[in-house]
Amino acid sequence: MTLTISMKKYILSLILLGALCTLSSCSDDEGKDMEPPAICDYPDTDCPTSCDVFHRGDVIPVRMVFTDNVELASFVIDIHNNFNHHTHGTTAVECPLNPKMSDEEIRELEKAKAVWIFTQDYVIPEGHQTYATSVDITIPEDIYPGDYHFMVRVRDKAKWEQLKSVSIKIVK
Repeated sequence: MTLTISMKKYILSLILLGALCTLSSCSDDEGKDMEPPAICDYPDTDCPTSCDVFHRGDVIPVRMVFTDNVELASFVIDIHNNFNHHTHGTTAVECPLNPKMSDEEIRELEKAKAVWIFTQDYVIPEGHQTYATSVDITIPEDIYPGDYHFMVRVRDKAKWEQLKSVSIKIVK
């Protein structure tokens, strides 16, 4: 079967038209949420903040404000040990740290279930561009005291995320 010149032009025109439509729909960001949400810094009300010290059995009052240009969706709170002095690069504040532990020492504490790990997802009610958290987290009394990271990750409906991490210390 041979294609005539007019059929070849017709097929080529369809291919070019399809490519043009695909490219124009991909490059049109108008109406799409292209901005991540924000975790607002209010030094007088934010909690926790870098270098805060809490006692085992205390409550950590989580008070932060999230904003988004379109709509917020959820946030996650993650608390984990920083016995090995790792960083998450979201804060410039350096806090005094306990002596660094080896991976073996940390594994032994984890085996004994003495290391606190807290991860919880929270849904933000629909339609909010601004949301103030009011979550209270009780620190277990039987955990190993020391340096911990408190992280919050907020997501918007378009799945953009923002992360904030602060160093906290838990003492006896």
